[in-house]
Amino acid sequence: MLRIDMRLGDTCIKSPVLKIYKSMNIVLLMNLKKSVDNLKKYYDNHLWVLILVAVLIILAMGLIEYLMGRLVICKCNYVLFWYNNVNGPGNSQHLFDWYSFSHIIHGMFYYFLLRSVAKRLPVKTRFLFALLIETSWEVFENSPFIINRYRTATFALDYYGDSIINSVFDVFSMGLGFILARKLPPWLTATLAIALELFTLYMIRDNLALNILNLIYPTESVKDWQTAGTNMKNMSLLIFLGVKFRLLKLKIFK
Repeated sequence: MLRIDMRLGDTCIKSPVLKIYKSMNIVLLMNLKKSVDNLKKYYDNHLWVLILVAVLIILAMGLIEYLMGRLVICKCNYVLFWYNNVNGPGNSQHLFDWYSFSHIIHGMFYYFLLRSVAKRLPVKTRFLFALLIETSWEVFENSPFIINRYRTATFALDYYGDSIINSVFDVFSMGLGFILARKLPPWLTATLAIALELFTLYMIRDNLALNILNLIYPTESVKDWQTAGTNMKNMSLLIFLGVKFRLLKLKIFK
């Protein structure tokens, strides 16, 4: 009987304390939810927050690559807006090159992937996730494992990794692809992606699909075909258009 009374007494003492504890937890959770809602509203209404987070992600990628020993710019000590020679020493060292088109397709793919698996998230948040995926790939792509894989499994025999400035502009290309997929109808985005694949396949005998194939399941026949094609073609569409423009100019001023 004495034990029962003591237990009942403990229950009577603990009961008010438990109620106060629960009430405090409820208040804390409500305040936390309110703070999260306020942050969400601020994030939704201020574009600079998205830009700041995006810049921090890209800076983190650059810092990691720098610590991995990547060069900031081409060892030639200058930066070109466009580098044409797919087998040249400056490939993947300047701002844009033939593989920039593949990164545009990355952005298109990320947009539709994230729209499918995370459609409840705002587009801005999905863009940041796409940015995280792309920057993670850039870091992994510049690891010794992938660099050696490119050199042994593909026709990129002289590939020694990207410069940091090239990685940054690869991410910009991905962002462009994401925005295009957001703004264009799905059928037009798909058409554009296929057109870019066919265009780079014709110009350099390489594209995103072949890149993935060579990394996963390389074949000598594909590698030989690509090598033969790049040896024959060393002129970009930009040079072709430049020649056409010069010929047109000569005809006009004759």
